[in-house]
Order: sequence, then structure tokens, then C-alpha cells
Amino acid sequence: MVFQQGVELVCDTYAAAEDNYAAGIHTVSTDEMTGIQALERIAPTKPVRPGQVEKREFEYERHGTQTLIANFEVATGEVILPTIGDRRTEMDFAQHIARTVTTAPDAQWIFVVDQLNTHMSETLVQVVAAECGLDDDLGLKGKSGILESMATRQAFLSVPTHRVRFVYVPKHSSWLNQIEIWFSILMRRLLKRASFTSTADLQARILAFIDYFNRTMAKPFKWTYTGRPLQA
Repeated sequence: MVFQQGVELVCDTYAAAEDNYAAGIHTVSTDEMTGIQALERIAPTKPVRPGQVEKREFEYERHGTQTLIANFEVATGEVILPTIGDRRTEMDFAQHIARTVTTAPDAQWIFVVDQLNTHMSETLVQVVAAECGLDDDLGLKGKSGILESMATRQAFLSVPTHRVRFVYVPKHSSWLNQIEIWFSILMRRLLKRASFTSTADLQARILAFIDYFNRTMAKPFKWTYTGRPLQA
């Protein structure tokens, strides 16, 4: 029952996103894409020609990896305020959320995320408390109050009356997070076939793709699943 209620909450959040956006409430699907490899093919790819398929060199040189933290605005289909870096620590994620919220400091924000521990961390609680103007005693991590455990931190971050709050997809259902659909687009359109000379090149190409996507392809996903059982 708890799982079913969680699924329904996520789907109801998506269903309300367009009306909420018109009212100044952002509904954002957020997650990290880790271990994005900057692979450089040792020979140039030969493009498609009449009667010939594309020929891509299978040997490559590794230039390191990057992590992308991305926001998918559910109501518009745009990817907003991406963060690209070497890591995905709780500080990295909390700073990403803080940077996102500052783009509309008076608006309400709903972030749809999975239950990774960095998505319910002490640092994130502190960021949300500050953004919401809450000066309550947060307690002590591992010992007391809101910071005591992941469960207590998640409960605080999910409070519906907070200006910045989180909706968590149930465990083992990351497919409910719309940003995962966009990650598959990024993989197919850019990462799968490209060659990158460095992590800096990888970063620049990802940011350029996001800009191109927002200008030419961005639109809301047609989310028809309601979360309710298909059979009574």
C-alpha cells in the first residue's frame, strides 16, 4: 500500500505540473547521470555515404569521467540549470538545488527525486530550511530531531507546506522519474556515438546539446500513467 501511494503521489504531481507552473510553482524532475566517459576514438568516424553505412572506430582513449546533475521542468520539457563536475557528493547535490532555487527565489519548487541518500542528506535539509526561512532546531545527525535519520530528513524534505519540497519515487521505480527519459535522449543523440578530446570537451558538448534541445525539441512528456491499478 505504501508503494502504491508513493506511485500515485508522483503521478499526481506530474498531472498538476502544468497548472502549478501557471501559478508560479516549478515541478522539476532531478537526478544525476554518473560516470559519463570522455572517450576519444583513435581514428575519425567515417560518415554515411551513398551505399555505405557510418564507420566508427572501436578503439578509443579514455580522458576521464564527469557527472551531470540535471533538472527536467515537467511543465515545459526544458532542461534547466545543469551542473557538470567530477563528483556527486551530498554537497554537490545540495549546492545544485540551491543554485536552481535562486533562479526564482520567490517561487515554489517541487523536486521529484529517487531515494538516493544524497537526496535526503543533512546538507540538503540545511539548504531547504534556509530557503524556506525556517529557524527551527534541526537536531543532530544520528542522534536527534529532524537530522536524526534518513527517514526523519526525508519526512522534513517532503512537507507539503514548504516553499521548496521533495517528492520521492518509491524504491525500485526509478522509471517514474521523468529525467531518466531525458537521459536516454542524451545518450542516444550525443554520448553513444560521439568522440571527446577531454572532460572539458565533454562538458561543452553536453551543455551545447542541452541548449539545442531546449531550442528545438523541448516539450512536456505525455505522461498517461496515473499510478492507479489497471485492474480492480
